[in-house]
Amino acid sequence: LQHEQLKVMAQKPPKMPPEVWNNVFGYLSATEKLNVRATCKYFKTIVDHRSLWKNWTVVLDFKNGSYNRKFWDSLRHRKVSSAVMKSTKVKHWKQLALFLPILTTVVMDQSSQECFSCLKDFPNMRRLVLRSSCSDLLLDISRFPLFLPEKLTYLSMCGVMFPTTSVSKFISVLSQFKNLDSLICHQVGIVGETMWMLHSTLECLPKLKHLSLSGVHILCTYRHSDPKPSPGPSGDAGALALASLELIDCMDPSLPAHGLQFLPGLKSLSVFFKHSHHDIPEMWSLSPCRLKTWLHDLPQLSTLIIVKGPPVNKYITSIPATVTSLTLCVAGITSKDMAAIAVQLPNLLHLHIDTWPSHLGTRTAEIPQLFPKLKSLKIRHEHVPEQDFLQLRHLQHLRYLEILDSTPQLSVLTGKLQALTKFRLQIRIFPYPRDVLSCPCVCHVY
Repeated sequence: LQHEQLKVMAQKPPKMPPEVWNNVFGYLSATEKLNVRATCKYFKTIVDHRSLWKNWTVVLDFKNGSYNRKFWDSLRHRKVSSAVMKSTKVKHWKQLALFLPILTTVVMDQSSQECFSCLKDFPNMRRLVLRSSCSDLLLDISRFPLFLPEKLTYLSMCGVMFPTTSVSKFISVLSQFKNLDSLICHQVGIVGETMWMLHSTLECLPKLKHLSLSGVHILCTYRHSDPKPSPGPSGDAGALALASLELIDCMDPSLPAHGLQFLPGLKSLSVFFKHSHHDIPEMWSLSPCRLKTWLHDLPQLSTLIIVKGPPVNKYITSIPATVTSLTLCVAGITSKDMAAIAVQLPNLLHLHIDTWPSHLGTRTAEIPQLFPKLKSLKIRHEHVPEQDFLQLRHLQHLRYLEILDSTPQLSVLTGKLQALTKFRLQIRIFPYPRDVLSCPCVCHVY
């Protein structure tokens, strides 16, 4: 709905129950809901109902100073429980704690020790995201009696610096967060071998279900000054609980061939390689493909995400047939590769294929025949002839289509596809809002 049209409607809103309007407004984006809210008091009351703001995250930048009382009242009325803080001023954090002490999710967009100390004022916090510190951040939990580490279930750290580079000391801090089920550590400057970091983390966090590691963990070698932990019962329990693993900035040859052998129950694996086989072809031609043996050791895998890395044909036949969701952001995928994937994964339901900087082109027309069971698809449309793009109408079970690029003519093309599929498709076109909680390191894929 256009803003001007809504103004006309708001002059005399049709006499419908608020529940009906609530359902209608539920299809709008946050920006569209705010536009509706500004038209009249009647719509303002309806739009502010907490059911329309469930799982919504407010982003606070304080660019124009402190927010007024009405602003905070509206957030409280909507029962907002998630916030992104872009300010590093303690007075702004104090204001946030005063008006929204019920927050369960806090994103510290610019981390500092002073702001970290303010977290004690959020006793209901369960999810914490720390990003981009300009100075060392001391995670000394014992200083904050109200901020109980056992309450956190989600901890994400990206671009955060700590006073130590030792894995052992870092693990001793992580061990205080015993109830974490999701941990993300990207570019945190801890020096240690990847598999050691992985084993150590699972040993001290037995409830962990999702783990994402990146940066210096992958690239640095083991330092003999840090003794390796011996595996124990708690480590075995952690390995059994872990369902999802991400490795970021991975360099395949630097990792052991059977590095994931101790995770046979893993359901989701994401490997973001630092380089593509197009960037350094000699590295992949001279070294064995570790990914091939990793996949052999994961018989229960259902989701696989590969970004860059070795040529697809080096590991296609090792992908478990149990995989129903596949993401391949790998340049140089051929028709032969796609046919081999179809044979290997006959029950594929979700496909994200991105061959950029090369193009899928006419191979788009092959997708319905190769993957007839698809329910969701994510591709680029650039350099795809219209007749080939419209072949996607033959995917009888397809419900969600995401387009990774955009042109002025795309709306016309997607309109034709919608008509051919009798409007059963939900189509999302780039650019679209990303989850503010997602780490920038992986948001270009999810």
